[in-house]
Amino acid sequence: MTAAHFLRAILVIAGIATALIVSPDVRAAADAGGHDPVALWALLPLGMYAVLALAGMRILPATLAAFLTALCLALPSPSTSMDMLAESVTNPLTVVGLVIALGGGLGAVLRKTGIAQVIVSGVLTLVHDRGMRATALGIMAVCAVAVVALGTLAGAIAVAAPLLIPVAARLQFTRIATAVMFFIGGCAGLAVAPFAGSNVAVMTTADIGFPQYLMISLPLAVVSLVVGMFWVPVVQRRGVASADFYTDEEAAETVGPDNPSARRSTAVFAAVLGILVIGSMVANIGITFPLIALPLLAIVAGISARLPVREWLSTMSRGIASVAGIWLLFWILALGIILVDSLHPFEAVGDLLRPHIEDSSPFGFAVTVALVGWVGLPGAAAVQVVLVEKMFGQLGAGVGLNASTWATILFFSSKADSYGPFPTQNMLGPMGMARSRDVRTMLLTGWVVLVPVIATYAGLLYLQTR
Repeated sequence: MTAAHFLRAILVIAGIATALIVSPDVRAAADAGGHDPVALWALLPLGMYAVLALAGMRILPATLAAFLTALCLALPSPSTSMDMLAESVTNPLTVVGLVIALGGGLGAVLRKTGIAQVIVSGVLTLVHDRGMRATALGIMAVCAVAVVALGTLAGAIAVAAPLLIPVAARLQFTRIATAVMFFIGGCAGLAVAPFAGSNVAVMTTADIGFPQYLMISLPLAVVSLVVGMFWVPVVQRRGVASADFYTDEEAAETVGPDNPSARRSTAVFAAVLGILVIGSMVANIGITFPLIALPLLAIVAGISARLPVREWLSTMSRGIASVAGIWLLFWILALGIILVDSLHPFEAVGDLLRPHIEDSSPFGFAVTVALVGWVGLPGAAAVQVVLVEKMFGQLGAGVGLNASTWATILFFSSKADSYGPFPTQNMLGPMGMARSRDVRTMLLTGWVVLVPVIATYAGLLYLQTR
């Protein structure tokens, strides 16, 4: 055992032991509504998960360690455990894991039928002889447009990933560099998506229209993409050093671009995909879209290529099985977050900071509330908007904040936690869909983007409250 392994083992043991020691007090605070500062100990699993990931622990052991720490803190009864298991099945993280598995199946079918190779050949023609930054910006822009169209990061990246992974593989992008492009591009698109639930919540709560919302959200999208252009090459160099490349099969090398049958199948696939995307935009069905679209697109691809049913089932099964482990990881992580949320640590954060907020200046109030919203439960952006409004809405009106400033606070509160400080589904989803497991680099990416984003919105709030 190396010194690094020993240190990580000590951290895990210390975290679980601490959880067992403080568990009675934390559970008592949770029973009282979570307003006791002791409830802050419930954030220990999330903190430990981030620390272990940064320390280089593999994603499965880090996830299990965080889950066991949360379990030792909450110590739920058998009946409560069953309720939590039932809740975890429909948790957004678990659904994202299922979407990743279905995306793996679709990707396998697209490669088998030659559709992926035709798409790759077309995209490679467009980006031929362009630099890495320009190509990375192009991939991030595709992800952003997909998210804007569908209004959901997980759903859009799930549909785009089987098409973009072969492109990235043929261009010699590493898995983690591809994951970073998916993440940054997806988050940039999510910031300005008119149909995203959290964005609708911001516009409704602050009583502003989409043009005014766009003026608030556009800086985040621009900053993310600009930072991504310079950060992706850094991540790429690190990935190259560890030989983190896709396989030849994932690069869609198996079918030549001159195959007429593959071209016809690609045309049918593109037409059905376009119809589904337009239908999703009209119906605004969110995360449900990829659960319907991915299997349907796989069926369309198989029928249009005249793939035998038995061969289609075998290909689809192999594709799903290749990423099924990631779905399991997401389910375990969802259970851990449910356990943490049951102990109400975020209510304690709000109570701790509220007295300091009430007597602050408009700028101080705005910054503090935005930061409080930032530490809300990851993955529940629309709920965060509602909670921040309930907790601080009247206080904001009392210190004289206008609708635009309040919308900026709500927007930052609902979007900043996608980038950190802890791993979130918006971070881990693109990572899994790119078939990477490098949580550490994803966390670093989030923080690298978050620093200029915080500076940008602190400046914006300063100008708004002058």
